[in-house]
This record gives sequence, structure tokens and C-alpha cells, in this order.
Amino acid sequence: MAMIILVHGVALLLLLALSNASKVYGDFEQCGLNPKLDPRPHTVSILEFGAVGDGKTLNTLALQNAIFYVKSFADKGGAQLYVPPGKWLTGSFNLTSHLTLFLEKGAVIIGSQDPSHWDVVEPLPSYGRGKDVPEGRYKSLINGYKLEDVVITGNNGTIDGMGSVWWEWYNSHSLNHSRPHLVEIISSNSVVVSNLTFLNAPAYSIHPVYCSNVHIQNVSISTPPESPYTAGIVPDSSDNVCIEDSNVSIGYDAISLKSGWDQYGITYGRPAEKIHIRRVHLHAFSGSAISFGTEMSGGISNVLIKHVHIFNSNSGIEFRTIKGRGGYVKQIVISNIKMENVHTAISAKGNCGSHPDDKFDPKALPLLNHITLKDIIGTNITIAGNFSGIEESPFTDICLSNITLSTNSVSSTTWECSNVSGFSDSVLPKPCQELSKPSNSSSSSCFYLMSLGEQKSAGL
Repeated sequence: MAMIILVHGVALLLLLALSNASKVYGDFEQCGLNPKLDPRPHTVSILEFGAVGDGKTLNTLALQNAIFYVKSFADKGGAQLYVPPGKWLTGSFNLTSHLTLFLEKGAVIIGSQDPSHWDVVEPLPSYGRGKDVPEGRYKSLINGYKLEDVVITGNNGTIDGMGSVWWEWYNSHSLNHSRPHLVEIISSNSVVVSNLTFLNAPAYSIHPVYCSNVHIQNVSISTPPESPYTAGIVPDSSDNVCIEDSNVSIGYDAISLKSGWDQYGITYGRPAEKIHIRRVHLHAFSGSAISFGTEMSGGISNVLIKHVHIFNSNSGIEFRTIKGRGGYVKQIVISNIKMENVHTAISAKGNCGSHPDDKFDPKALPLLNHITLKDIIGTNITIAGNFSGIEESPFTDICLSNITLSTNSVSSTTWECSNVSGFSDSVLPKPCQELSKPSNSSSSSCFYLMSLGEQKSAGL
């Protein structure tokens, strides 16, 4: 009888594992679905609308007029707006559906350093206020709203935000509105950003928010180490996102997954989910190469990350949340990671970030569980792991496997843990007791999910 009960128990665990795995993976292999970029049947050049590429003439009106003209081709297969070599100074401008914005080699779109050339817009509804200051926010350099089929690409052209003045205003608390991003696409479907270089973003470089089916491929992103709270790619309350074959060297976070801030994100209720990241090289000077949160009130789930090189960074992989945030981070599988010269390799913090105002519910506790990290090698690591959960809502089901982190002598503590539980297998240095439970029947769901992830993502 005991044997029968045991067999049924194992079978039940296996079924649970299969169920959980199907939730994470299912048919989701977003990076295996390369976007079909058919040539547009029509092409126009910004030169036809009076644009001047001398780096001094303001071209906002020329770009706006060109895009207004391109709208007439929306029902005819769309059009390509061609940006030839030159330095094209502009303020913020809006894209349209069924458009390809193409930057030729040697073409540089330059963001104006005059804030009057940037429109001011309302805060995003899932945030309730601007990130830097409570008032509105400057519209991003290149914008899209409720678009279908938009492509921003080129022959390695460049988009330069000229962010130094914005960083100075941020540091001196002189901002009237929150800083703009380089590219922000809102509430849109079928978005491609590829084959471009992004420099000196005032805040974020690429920010898809409330979007579906986003493919970011072969981009290079850079801001100086001293640029405050700049981020590279920020998938925000978006689904079916692929980020691949790219290089990001940034002041704060290289890739940051978000889904809204406290009660605003909870009310808006749109998660970041079905996100696939692979074959990227990341350097985050003062933040994290890959971060989850802190703004994650709409939830983050079903994330697959593999084949990542992280170097010269303050933090490698970091999960961030705080009481009052609500939401969840779950069903995350991260594997095949190489780290070099990283202060803290892996961390999860339950007391990180701030609140937009005093209207948040302190009883809105975030959940963090079913996080799998596997096949990670690190050299010159100061702290292997720092897991500091929330007493009322501990972090659970943290699964660590085949992780070898070569630590330096800077810190005598390699792991720090509180309010966390999980399982580990073949991890050096040995993790703290809370994460040292061996793989057994009680962790079969965790490790089965991990192995299935390896099978599903093989070759991707």
C-alpha cells in the first residue's frame, strides 16, 4: 500500500511538472520565429521633405511631414522612409503603421539638447507618474502608439540621444519632467528593431510597453558608465518578445523587465510574459546586466534566457521588489551564462526600490517563485549570491544547478540568504543552507521544468 501511495505521489508530481512546463514553454519559442521583413512596395527619402543632414538644422518638421505622407501607403503594403548618410538633428517625432524607418550606414539621427523640441506627455497608466519627477514626461525621440507592423532598422545607422545634458539635469535635480527615451513603442503589435546602433540615451534606449510580438535583433547600445539610471532594452508589460544577438554596455541596467509600479501596475494588470533572450553580451556598470523589476506589479512570467555573456558589471542577474509592489515574478529559466568580473553574480532583493506616492497598499506583497538558474560559470566574482526575501512573502522554489563561480578575496562572504528557500545541485561555492536542499522528489517539478527548458530551447 505504501509503495502504491509513493508511486501515485511521484506521478502526481510529474504531472504537476508537465503542467508547469507547458505553462512556461508551450509553443513559445519567440526567437525561433524570425520576422518576415518583406521589402516595402514604396520608398521615400527624408531629403524629399527638405531634411538637411548638417547636424545643425532641426529636421523635426521634415520628418513629421515625411511620415504623414507615408501614411497614404498604409493600405498599399506600407512604405520605407529612407534616412541617407548625414547627421540629422531632430526633436521627438511619431511613426505610423506599416512603416519601415531605414537608416543607411553613416546616417545618424541626433536628439536635440533643447527640451523645447521634445513634447511633454502624460505618465504611462501603469506607472501613475514620471519615473524621475512626479510631473509629466518628455516624449521619446522616436515614438509609436497603437501601431501595427512597424520596423526600425538600417545598415548599422545610428540613433544618438545626446544624453549628457539630461544626465546633468537629473543629477542636479533640475528636471521639469522625466527624461525621454530613444525609442518608445506603446500599445502596438508586430514591432521590429534591428541592425542599428543606439548611443547616449537620456534614460532608456529601447522601451516597448503594452506591446505584443516584438523582435529586437542585432543592435548595439551604449551609454557612458557615469550616465545615471540609463537602461538598454526594457520590455515593459509586453508579451512575445525576442531579444537576440545584441551588445549592450550601459550605465545602469542592460536589459530590464518591468510591468508597472505599485497600485498603478496592479490596476493596469498587464504582465510582461513570454520573453526570450539569447546570444547577448551585456555590461552594466552600476546596475544589473539582467534585472527583473523593481517595477513588476503587473507580473513577470514565462521568461527563457540563455547563452549570455556578462562582464564588468555590478550585478549579473537580479530580481528586485518591495512590500507594496504586489505582482509576481515566476517561471523564469536562465541557463548557459558566462560571467567575468562581476561583483554580485545572482541576487534577489525584497527591499529594493521606491514607491510612486503614499497611496500604495503595504499589504500588497509580491510573489517570487519557480526561478531556475543552470549552467553558469563565473570568474572574478565577489559575491556569488544574495537572496533577501520578504518575511511575510518569502522567495520560494529557487532552483540552482551546475553553477561554478570563482570568487575573489574581496569579500569573505560568498552567499547571503534570508526568507528564501530552494534546491541546488552541483553548485560551487556551496550555497547557503536555505538553498542547499538536494534534488529529490519534493523538487522534481523544479528540476524537471529546468531539463524540459533545455530540450525545448536546444539550438535556439
